[in-house]
Amino acid sequence: MENVLDVYRRPYDAAHPVVCMDETPRQLIRQTRDSVPAAPGRPAREDYEYERCGVCNVFMANEPLAGRRITKVTERKTRVDWAHFLQDIAGSYPDAQRITLVMDNLNTHSAASLYEAFEPEQAKALWDRFEFVYTPKHGSWLNMAEIELNVMVGQCLNRRIDSIETVRTEVAAWQIRRDNLKAKIDWQFTTADARIKLRRLYPTIGS
Repeated sequence: MENVLDVYRRPYDAAHPVVCMDETPRQLIRQTRDSVPAAPGRPAREDYEYERCGVCNVFMANEPLAGRRITKVTERKTRVDWAHFLQDIAGSYPDAQRITLVMDNLNTHSAASLYEAFEPEQAKALWDRFEFVYTPKHGSWLNMAEIELNVMVGQCLNRRIDSIETVRTEVAAWQIRRDNLKAKIDWQFTTADARIKLRRLYPTIGS
């Protein structure tokens, strides 16, 4: 935890950007009956019945200090999918010397995923572009990409959508608008705060 918080204290450096990465599954749902549109004094209404149309996955990477983000909607959340998203992140920072990537310890987030997706030389070169910083177990709240995902879901995906194509269109439009706003995250929680507010989680040193 303290390692992640130390990373968040780093000043902005275009040559060494700090990027947070996370993903979320989204269920595709189709309406089975026409909804009732909103009217003056009456909110829109929809029937409780729906049809399941499968699932998709949304990858999110955001650079909190720069107010930019990278998104990708995939059919699955496999090792290869993650490896190709990592390639997308690297490609978005062609001039960076090294990218610090904050993420959780999901089993797909490993070097093995890159070697499964790419030839060894390419996998090693991609791995070397990054400094990986992992959030602790049960510490996903430390990942600022989770904040961005919550904003994205609340602003454009918190309704019934029945196709992955629509999800891609909505997510792309949301990203453009959010980037144009240069929306940043003002992270305030520090190591000093953690040692006070989360003192119960620290080991007790005997006298």
